[in-house]
Amino acid sequence: MKKILIFYIFLISQFVTLNLYAGSDGTLEIKNKTKESTSEVKDCFETVNRGIFAFNQGLDKIFFKPVAKGYRYLPKPIRSGTSNALNNLSNVVTVPNNILQGQIKKAGINALRFSINSTLGIAGIFDVASYYGLNKLEKEDYGQTLGTWGIKEGCYFVLPVLGPSTMRDTFGSIANFSGGDAWYNVTVGNNTNYFENSDYYYSRLTAGVDFRAKNLEAFDSLEKNSIDLYASVRSLYIQDRKRKILNLDETTETMNDDDWEEIDTQ
Repeated sequence: MKKILIFYIFLISQFVTLNLYAGSDGTLEIKNKTKESTSEVKDCFETVNRGIFAFNQGLDKIFFKPVAKGYRYLPKPIRSGTSNALNNLSNVVTVPNNILQGQIKKAGINALRFSINSTLGIAGIFDVASYYGLNKLEKEDYGQTLGTWGIKEGCYFVLPVLGPSTMRDTFGSIANFSGGDAWYNVTVGNNTNYFENSDYYYSRLTAGVDFRAKNLEAFDSLEKNSIDLYASVRSLYIQDRKRKILNLDETTETMNDDDWEEIDTQ
């Protein structure tokens, strides 16, 4: 029963870790549209999607938003250390995807960052690697890898609790639970003497809260300035996934999770 509860909390956490890159006016500002694919992703299940989206929004309002507000009262060093540790942990998925995408140099940098920050940085709490010139790079996942291999998105749909996705991204996520995520492997996938199953789900839950806390104003601005919030979220999700797959340098001002804190929503 305990494992089921923890897994459910993990599912909830995924909803707020959506990679939505909105400007202060609630719109995505692509500065270099010429490199962007103009193909449309079909919303094959729009009626059902809108119902699930409304459910997810309600879940966010009653759970994650209040928790995120409370999280903000923690001292900044604690929040910063938590973000660093979570970002460091994400390299166990980013590195293999760097390799699968042929990004050998980036794979080397991320592997070194993980090694240095996991040891000298005390489990990634301190970003020591940056002091050695190994700056943080963008995260990669299996959905992005499938995209670089030419696999199309398939239909857009909204998952209960998990939020926006496409057929391709969903298949990519399954790879994490099929040996593609080393952190999942040593916690849930295998019984070890060092970690518990709950460690994985707690880390994912914390990542969701941390991201939501960074972006309280950004999400509020998006909701306030969108005539159709569902359509805005769908557009942002699809465009951002294309931007990541194409590895565009010129994009919105909010290129990664950390930048959300800097959005001027006045």
